[in-house]
Amino acid sequence: MTNSVEIKNLDLSFGAVKVLQNLNLDIGEGEFLVLLGSSGCGKSTLLNCIAGLLEVTDGQIHIKGQNVTWAEPSERGIGMVFQSYALYPQMSVKGNLSFGLKNAKVPKDEIEKRVARAAEILQIEPLLDRKPGALSGGQRQRVAIGRALVRDVDVFLFDEPLSNLDAKLRVDLRVELKRLHNQLQNTMIYVTHDQVEAMTLADRIAVMKGGKIMQLGSPDEIYNQPRNLYVADFIGSPSMNFLEGQLIGGAFKLDDMVMPMTGYDFVAPQTADRPVVIGIRPEHVVTGELVRNAPLQFEADVDLVEPMGSDTLVYAKLGQHAFRIRMDGQARVKAGETLAIGIDPSRASLFDKSTEDRL
Repeated sequence: MTNSVEIKNLDLSFGAVKVLQNLNLDIGEGEFLVLLGSSGCGKSTLLNCIAGLLEVTDGQIHIKGQNVTWAEPSERGIGMVFQSYALYPQMSVKGNLSFGLKNAKVPKDEIEKRVARAAEILQIEPLLDRKPGALSGGQRQRVAIGRALVRDVDVFLFDEPLSNLDAKLRVDLRVELKRLHNQLQNTMIYVTHDQVEAMTLADRIAVMKGGKIMQLGSPDEIYNQPRNLYVADFIGSPSMNFLEGQLIGGAFKLDDMVMPMTGYDFVAPQTADRPVVIGIRPEHVVTGELVRNAPLQFEADVDLVEPMGSDTLVYAKLGQHAFRIRMDGQARVKAGETLAIGIDPSRASLFDKSTEDRL
C-alpha cells in the first residue's frame, strides 16, 4: 500500500514545552486513521501540523510524495472539517459550499457540478437555499463536511467534528461518515477523544499520550492486545479490571488466588518471575451456565448493580479487590449476592509492573 501522508521525526515545541516529540507516522492511500487520546495529548496539534496551521519545530511532512512541511495550507491538497462548523452565517448553504471555489477561480460550471455532487452525497440538496441559522447542528456539520468535499482533494482532516452534537445525532452522523469513506475511498485523518468513534470508524487507531504514539494498530489489535497499561486502561468502557500481583512459575498469584496463565500468548518467552499487573475486561468474565466450561473459576461478592438495558454492569469484589463484570441485560443479580464467575487467561492482558509494557 502506497502512503498518502508521511510524518517523519516531527517535533513541535511552544517555548520550553514539547508538545510533539520525534513523531513518525505513515498513513496509507485511502486509509481511515483515527488519532485518539485524552485532552492535551497532542492529537489536534498533530492534525494542525498536517494542515499547515501550525509551524513545526523539526521534522518533515509529506503528502502524496511531496514535502509540504513549509507549504501554505491551500497548497497541501487537503480539506479540513472543524469541531465548530465555521460556516458564514450571512451566506446560504450553497454560498458556503462554493465560496472557497470562487476564491480559487474555479470555473462556474465546475463549481455547480461539485456543489451538486457534494449535496447529493451528503443528502443536503433541499437545504441549499437556507442559511446556517435555519439548520440543525447535524445539518450544519454536513455542510461543513460538504465544504471540504467540494475541494476534490486526496486527504480529509476531521478535528472532533461530532463533539458538538447530541448523542443520537452523533451516532447517525458517524454512520454517514463511515458510508462516505466507503464511497469516496479518500484518505481520512480523524481526531477524537471518543473511543467508540475510534473503534467504529478507523482502519487503524493511533493512541496518543504526551505527544507520543503509545500504540498504532487496528481496532481489534488495540482492544485485544494493548501494548501497554495506558492503552489497556484507555480503551474499553468500562475499562479493564487491573490486579497487581506476582508472576511466579508461569502463574499469576495474588493473596490466595492463583491463575495459571495457560493459553496466554506471551510477547516473548517469559522465564523471570516478576511483579505484574493482570488486566481482564469486564465483558470477558463469564457467569451462569458458562462458568463450568471456564478454565478458571472464582467467586465474587456483588457490591452494586447498574442495569443498562442491553447489558448489566456489576461492581463486585474478587477477594479484597474491586472487580467489574459485564453481564446480559436480562441478568438477575442483586447487591449482596455471591456470584460464580469464570475467567479465561488466554483473553487476559499481562503487564510488567515497572515498565507497564505488555508481557
